[in-house]
Amino acid sequence: MIFLLQVCALLVTARLLGALVQRVGIPAIVGELAAGVLLGPTVLGKVTPGFFDWLFPRDPAQFHLLDVVAQLGVLLLVALTGAELDLAAARRRRRAVAAISTAGLLLPLCLGVALGRLMPAGVLPDGTDPLVFALFLGVVMGVSALPVIAKTLMDLGLFGHRVGQLIITCGALQDIAGWLLLMVVSALAVSGPPGGNKLLLLASLPVMACLLLVGRPVARAAFGVAGRSGVALIVIMTLAGAATAHAVGLEPVFGALVAGLAIRAAAPHAEQALSLVRTWVLAVLAPLFFATVGLRLDLTALAEPAVLAVSAAVLCVGVGAKFAGAWIGGAVAGMGRWERLAVGAGINARGVVEVIIATVGLRLGIVDGRMYTVIVVFAIVTSLIAPPILRYTTRRMRTSEIEATAGGTSPSLTDPAPRVSSLRN
Repeated sequence: MIFLLQVCALLVTARLLGALVQRVGIPAIVGELAAGVLLGPTVLGKVTPGFFDWLFPRDPAQFHLLDVVAQLGVLLLVALTGAELDLAAARRRRRAVAAISTAGLLLPLCLGVALGRLMPAGVLPDGTDPLVFALFLGVVMGVSALPVIAKTLMDLGLFGHRVGQLIITCGALQDIAGWLLLMVVSALAVSGPPGGNKLLLLASLPVMACLLLVGRPVARAAFGVAGRSGVALIVIMTLAGAATAHAVGLEPVFGALVAGLAIRAAAPHAEQALSLVRTWVLAVLAPLFFATVGLRLDLTALAEPAVLAVSAAVLCVGVGAKFAGAWIGGAVAGMGRWERLAVGAGINARGVVEVIIATVGLRLGIVDGRMYTVIVVFAIVTSLIAPPILRYTTRRMRTSEIEATAGGTSPSLTDPAPRVSSLRN
């Protein structure tokens, strides 16, 4: 009963707040994240602590049920992202993709390591190697959040457009590099990692590449005969890809992304099934997932001056470094200033990926509860500032910079992509 009430409360609040912020021109993801904060320890836990403890008991097994539903939502959301990703358009702009992905990862990574080395000793948990902590903070600065980027672009109607495809491609590449770096930092944080784990890490990317090569013809053949079973096939392929990624030491979201790329090869046979899955994910699972992310946050920890100061430093350096990386990479590729700012805003969103990384750091003892709060606040703030900046910059971009990819034929994860004139309004 408690689980059902939790899902009902989170979903109702997320949908209501999502619709409310949309009415004032803000993407729904902002309201969905705020729903979790409103129902979490920051607000509900302080106003009515007894009711909060009853509705969200401190039982790991109880919260695990919410996590399962939320993770299913994020896996399907990422799979849909892969199914909509226009790799041909990315290849056409390979210079911009390479320049922005490289600069957008290396600059925040280096500045994050430098900031980690300058942190006061009191911020580090007892027994933590300062170098490992600094490397971990560098990874925190360098990554982006593919699910949050995708949902933001969907809410703004930019996913099927040129700038949206550039943002999602750069974000995906930075995510992959970030997770590989996290594996290295995690190995440094534990004593004597088994040799098998090192071999598994080296084999992970070739395994995922083989999965994509095999998955594309399998998807074409399967969707050709699936008929009404197409929805189940999408879910099965997503879960199988996620499980494979997890088995070789990668985050499951990358397996879901590979599954989505394989499903794209089955177009147009998969279109009807993708439309049905898209409706369910965007209406139910994605709002529930983002509300669950907000539910974990306790903003009252920021009342401590030291935590607030560290949070401000991390936020300023992290946001500035991502924008600088996109600006430099975009300049190398010959992009206009508004397009560079739009890409910088898009890849700045950290969201759930940052939350997962913070959880890994907490589990390994690299960070403590205060630093965990700093990282999660960083994740949510960067996810909240991305949509308004994207909206502002796209209104000032030339038509050629936001036009739909492939002559406007690329599908969108929402309704068909709006015309350029509607993006300006």
